[in-house]
Amino acid sequence: MAEGKAPQRPLSPHLSIYRWPLPMAMSIAHRVTGVGLYAGTLLLAWWLIAAASGPNAYATIGGFMNSYIGRFILFGYTWAILHHMLGGIRHLIWDTGRGFEPAEREFLSIATIVGSVGLTITLWVVGYFVVGGAR
Repeated sequence: MAEGKAPQRPLSPHLSIYRWPLPMAMSIAHRVTGVGLYAGTLLLAWWLIAAASGPNAYATIGGFMNSYIGRFILFGYTWAILHHMLGGIRHLIWDTGRGFEPAEREFLSIATIVGSVGLTITLWVVGYFVVGGAR
């Protein structure tokens, strides 16, 4: 090749110009929440082991879960469960051969987001009032 300019080649799509479709982002979120559920299951196992170990161990995890960090983790775990469940329902709908039109895919993706956030907040509000408020 002679010295000088390199030949002009087409540019590949780059993240700065490529728009992620919402169904793709929801698919990634579905996988991420699946991984998060593994970590949350470890907390559930810790809680069950502490409950079986006695009052001191149970008080330790109770103190952690009643802290702001513990409640934030529980809130995130609740959202992850609900988001993963609704994402699974979305995939189940797709398995039946329905919902593949662009408008339907966008609707199912938005329904997954709105539904998971709405159900999480509803569950926590109902749980807050059933338990009797802040302690």
